Amino acid sequence: MIRNLLGSLVALAGAASAVLSPFRPWYDGRLGRDYRVRDLFEGITLTESGVLVSILLPFLAAAALVVLGAVLRSRLVTAFAGVVVLGFTVLWMVRQGQAAGSLAVSGDGSGLRVGVVNALAGGVLMLIGAALMRGRRSRGAGRGRRREPSGEPFAVPPADQVDTWPPTREPGMSVQTSPWPEPEVDPYTGPDPRAPGDPGDPGDPAAGEDPRDPVHPPHRPPPT
Repeated sequence: MIRNLLGSLVALAGAASAVLSPFRPWYDGRLGRDYRVRDLFEGITLTESGVLVSILLPFLAAAALVVLGAVLRSRLVTAFAGVVVLGFTVLWMVRQGQAAGSLAVSGDGSGLRVGVVNALAGGVLMLIGAALMRGRRSRGAGRGRRREPSGEPFAVPPADQVDTWPPTREPGMSVQTSPWPEPEVDPYTGPDPRAPGDPGDPGDPAAGEDPRDPVHPPHRPPPT
């Protein structure tokens, strides 16, 4: 986030410098807006140019690309804008050198002027801003990275050792995997009430005979 913000600010500063450059002298006191775009391809002439058909036009397009690249956090769009500014500036230098015979920088203002410096600096700042930007991450790629396992922190114990999985580091039985609760164990530890020979055993013949009949209790003989 910080890198994208810093790169966008640097690129926007470069765009401002590029757009300002046509309003400053470029060569021998002539403003950059006086050079037509067609002169960069057909040769420099002394014909004056309108603002919207001058070299300002590609610089405005590059500035719009920088704004779009900053909004979309696109390094490619921002870098392309810097290439456009540098390309048109270098092309102008080639055509101006052909027209004047050579390019020179002199103290009396008859050579290259500050407008060319602003244009070159603007293109370089756009490229630096694109390099500083981190770009826009793909949502699918980020989601895929989060789903990747980070590595198993504990090793599965061998089959011939006491089961300690999941890794509680305490030996014992394996953790129950069934969704149903374990059956409770009868805490009674005495003899089996249904053992053979016990009156409560159904297999014992005397199991069904009870001297105390709850339905027909024994009657006492009538007194004599």
